[in-house]
Amino acid sequence: MVKRVAHPEIIGWRERISLPDFGIENIPAKIDTGARTAALHAVDQTVFEIDGERWVEFMIPVQNRRSPNRVRTQVVDEREIKNTGGVPERRLIVRTQLLLGRHRWQIDVSLANRAKMEFDLILGRTAIRRRGILVDPGHSYLLGSGKAPTGIKKKLRSRDPEVQRP
Repeated sequence: MVKRVAHPEIIGWRERISLPDFGIENIPAKIDTGARTAALHAVDQTVFEIDGERWVEFMIPVQNRRSPNRVRTQVVDEREIKNTGGVPERRLIVRTQLLLGRHRWQIDVSLANRAKMEFDLILGRTAIRRRGILVDPGHSYLLGSGKAPTGIKKKLRSRDPEVQRP
């Protein structure tokens, strides 16, 4: 039996998120339930070892920022992930904290060159699975800059057919 959340958080197909471990605040992310794994735009990846464990250093050239972030973190996995064209690519997987609205949890993120993509970050379905979140593909930025505008979540949760969505 599937556990249902009484009042799930409803988010749009794109939302503003933060990855504080990587120094990223309030950037637009595409919520992509067709993708399994989250993907972050990361370039100049260099893998090295510290005490027998794999680490990676990379740059995050986030759009609309003056300078890219240089990040150093432990590699948690490496796997084949299909790119947007359906071609498998070998990608490093790292773990980081995600802030989405008032929620905060750890997610796994693949490092990819997303220079030709509209969003520097996509959140795949495993990043939001079992978090009491529903994606409304007809809306964007329902959480605003961390909090949903007054009344929007209440309207979206309503089962009353007279209530119009914003």
